[in-house]
Amino acid sequence: MKIKNIGMTVGVALLSLSSMARAEELFHNTGTLSGWNSINREHKGSVNEVTNVTYSGPTAIKVTQIYDSSYSGRYHSEVVKNNVYRRGDTGFYGFAFRLQQDWQFQPQSFNLAQFIADFSNTGCDDYMPSSMIWLSGNQLFTRVKQGSVCSQKTVTFGNLATVTAGVWHKIVIQAKWASDGTGFYKLWFDGQKVLEQYNLSTTVSDDRYFQFRVGLYANGWHDNGYMQGSQGTRSIWFDEIGAGTTFADADPDQ
Repeated sequence: MKIKNIGMTVGVALLSLSSMARAEELFHNTGTLSGWNSINREHKGSVNEVTNVTYSGPTAIKVTQIYDSSYSGRYHSEVVKNNVYRRGDTGFYGFAFRLQQDWQFQPQSFNLAQFIADFSNTGCDDYMPSSMIWLSGNQLFTRVKQGSVCSQKTVTFGNLATVTAGVWHKIVIQAKWASDGTGFYKLWFDGQKVLEQYNLSTTVSDDRYFQFRVGLYANGWHDNGYMQGSQGTRSIWFDEIGAGTTFADADPDQ
């Protein structure tokens, strides 16, 4: 059994996963605010380390966002790890999450995790996510981004699994990040494989590094310009967040 250190463990160097000669854990976080490159708290949102609700061990990360009808900006409450993948890499990425007990399921999108990079120098986009994992209603969705930054195509995979409020769920993704149709993308939910796609472009035709962000991004509130339902305060807990070259590196139970 692999023994994990408390907090974040990082390899000696963030080398391309595809070029590593041996299995290697890229990073692992046990529900703490230490070790992240940044923490994104927008508007009235919060990101806190808590001890009362955890998946494994003494701490977890609780993220909250609050709707504001007079606010037109975005709603991110996320922890951020830089340089997690670039085109040509293959890796596993995972986390455990728990919705608040009284989570009100609505058709609007609530994003749980995303891979994102800054493309502001292209003149075509600014921070652009490639893959995202989100909820719509009680269903789990994910996507990949294809083409170039200036000519993007989004491929969405929906209704992958049913999410229950007030209980912990696990997500693990394996991806070969390619823009030439040779990639693959897989997703496990609570230990069951619910998505497996091959011969797929999984990222855009650019070699810059992408961040891995985990947390609540209430993108439906921003994108739709209003809030559906009556629950204007949303909280999610995250724990056992990891990435590496093996399934065990990303599996919250390992």
